[in-house]
Amino acid sequence: MDKTSIFGLTLGIAAILLGQVLEGGHISSLIQPTAFLIVIGGTFGAVMLQSPLRVFREGVRMAKWVFAPPPSSHAELIAHASAWSHVARKEGLLALETRIPTLSDPFARKGLQLVVDGVEPQRLREVLEVEIDAWGAQMKQGAKIWEAAGGYAPTIGILGAVMGLIHVMENLSDPSKLGSGIAVAFVATIYGVGFANLVFLPISKKLMAHVAAGVSLREMLVDGLVGIANGDNPRLIESRMQGYVP
Repeated sequence: MDKTSIFGLTLGIAAILLGQVLEGGHISSLIQPTAFLIVIGGTFGAVMLQSPLRVFREGVRMAKWVFAPPPSSHAELIAHASAWSHVARKEGLLALETRIPTLSDPFARKGLQLVVDGVEPQRLREVLEVEIDAWGAQMKQGAKIWEAAGGYAPTIGILGAVMGLIHVMENLSDPSKLGSGIAVAFVATIYGVGFANLVFLPISKKLMAHVAAGVSLREMLVDGLVGIANGDNPRLIESRMQGYVP
């Protein structure tokens, strides 16, 4: 669980609500279901229009990484590679075949299988780097739907405010309703700007950071597998992989 994300989101929302109270306003005046519907519905409608369904679903699925990041244990991966290199030097590359079914990561399974199959080190690196590039590009597309949402939300919020003002103008005959009507109209703008800068854009940046970490982890594994295929000393392989650790 990423406690920083939880604390950051809570702090941002609490600061805005506290500011509203200190200014003499009421929190209830910021709760407008109609404005929420316009901003959120309009924003995600625009994002779905610009993105293929596969990319949109991937981006929504990735949102859980903000609070529950994907596992990325550098130490565990280095330990695995070190053990594989010792086995390969003592018993040969074919002895690693029994280790493949124990791996839960498809990328690691594929890489180790290529090593067992005797693929040349340079060719091994090329094949796995293509897969890393494809994975990274796919994940970045998913993360960018949140960046797109952050771009659309403020504009949709302004649209909601204008719609509210139109409704106010239709009731000019009743001056007692003008003040509250205008206040309600501008809540849509608050929602648009607030969701963009407190939710959508931060989510996008956090997901991009996790994607970059995933790419680095895979590159580290490739370096280790290439070292095993080359027959490098296990200590050298471990030392080289340690260079990827933040």
